[in-house]
Amino acid sequence: MTIRSGISVVVPVYNSAETLPELILALGEALPKLAAEFEVILINDGSEDSSWRVIQELGGKHAWVHGINMMRNYGQHNALVCGMRIAKYDITVTMDDDLQHPPAEISKLLLPLKQGYDVVYGTPLRLPHSWWRNAFSRLTKIILARAMGIPTIKDIGAFRAFRTDLRRASEFFQSPTVILDVLLSWGTTLFTTVQVEESPRQSGSSNYNFSKLVSQAMLILTGFSTLPLRLTSWIGFGFTIFGILILIYVLTQTLIAGSIPGFPFLASIIALFSGTQLFALGIFGEYLSRIFDRSMERPTYVISEETANGTGKLP
Repeated sequence: MTIRSGISVVVPVYNSAETLPELILALGEALPKLAAEFEVILINDGSEDSSWRVIQELGGKHAWVHGINMMRNYGQHNALVCGMRIAKYDITVTMDDDLQHPPAEISKLLLPLKQGYDVVYGTPLRLPHSWWRNAFSRLTKIILARAMGIPTIKDIGAFRAFRTDLRRASEFFQSPTVILDVLLSWGTTLFTTVQVEESPRQSGSSNYNFSKLVSQAMLILTGFSTLPLRLTSWIGFGFTIFGILILIYVLTQTLIAGSIPGFPFLASIIALFSGTQLFALGIFGEYLSRIFDRSMERPTYVISEETANGTGKLP
């Protein structure tokens, strides 16, 4: 399938100096077969290796490679939003920098767009990580789908294609905490998935450890959803009913037996209700921290420098 309007490929880069030349070589072979015009936007998100130097060299060799250097590390989704906002063409494709997403598989993402969908995710036939990582990843995707209001889509990933025009729905969004998929859902509900091949990681290890996965799950829940607040309300209601039942039990035992066991019963009830209150306060605290972050008006990203932006065209 050839896209007449052109394709912008956005790649967040973090410590990937070794894999970038091979990635650009593969994209240079795949993209001319898919679009009359194309560009690749490499966004260096505060890498600690020589990634920016490699991006500059690649930009000098290939007119269709556009390099962007962030002032610091802002996060993968922040870099993706940056790329989405400066993309030149009607279709934007996002992919990782570690060669796990083969450029030859981009063609599979484009067909559903022609069929009328707005966002297409490429889901691997087999998840490449450990069982606990895969399980937590599935849970995070379910939470994200709920936050997006599209519970039928659970295979959300970094290999995606979407209509660039969707950026209009979030053009005024400004926050240091961002999830690209949520922003896309503000402009459409036409999401779908296709199965793609995923290659093993060529070098290094994933930047997402357990703590980062938990942090992202909390960001999704408290930054873009009111589900935790509703859960807290239901827990509070449930314990109110529980408290009424305890009161009935105490009155009944007092009338029948004259008394009930004192300290152990009282201590357990106090501990139970105190834990519930602290849980609720923790949820409120998470929402307050999100409000605090956004009230400071910190930028989603800041660009330090760029390479020349060229355009790839078929002869």
